[in-house]
Amino acid sequence: MLIAVDKLSKGTSGARGDDTKSLKGAILDWITLRGQSLVPPLACSVKVDHGFHHERTGTLLCPTGLDWSNPEIKTKLRNKEIVVCGDQWPLFLYVDYHYDPEDPWNSLFCSALLVSAYKHVFTSPSSVDKEPKATRSGNVRIHRMTQVTLPSVAYIATQVQAHIDLFSHTDMVTDSEQFYTLLLELFEDLDEKQEVNELLVWWNRQIFPTYSTTQHPPMRNSALARIQERRAHIKTAVNTSDTNN
Repeated sequence: MLIAVDKLSKGTSGARGDDTKSLKGAILDWITLRGQSLVPPLACSVKVDHGFHHERTGTLLCPTGLDWSNPEIKTKLRNKEIVVCGDQWPLFLYVDYHYDPEDPWNSLFCSALLVSAYKHVFTSPSSVDKEPKATRSGNVRIHRMTQVTLPSVAYIATQVQAHIDLFSHTDMVTDSEQFYTLLLELFEDLDEKQEVNELLVWWNRQIFPTYSTTQHPPMRNSALARIQERRAHIKTAVNTSDTNN
């Protein structure tokens, strides 16, 4: 049993490491505005100038509710005079990196950066450009995916944060785990069920173009229809018996 657990753990760590390595250069390309270049340039292998030390990554990581264009805020974030907690989520989670304090769910987890990273990992790097590729369905099949899962969205958000943020070796696991855990807690919050379900439908339509929420009833007299009818009769009989008793 312990050997199996150890192998699963190593396999998970290996897959996560492969994703991290694969995303390094790609994320820098995605955060570079079209027709422009990062000034100063960023290296994918060295992250000492990432995070709040760089204008572009600082913009993406700026916590919701703070104004990155404010020089005082920018300086305090760089000097760690403002402590960013796990529930102060970065702007890169939002479409066009715009946060609406009156409607914090508006476009949350729907940024183009997240979608690109998701496709890169779970379908194929070539699928990011939205052109049909022969490898696309093959990679989805390898991952045995038929729909997007909420933990996978949280995983991709955590990967993106780790690539554009500046973590020390000792801080990386702690910060990433806290971020990931808080995202999962939101996804599992029953009070947020409607918003979360709508988000999941949106994600499925981005990753699986043929995805549909329409449910098709079984054909009349089919095996499935007969099974459902039998189950309904059994339930009715049980309920009638309970009522009579």
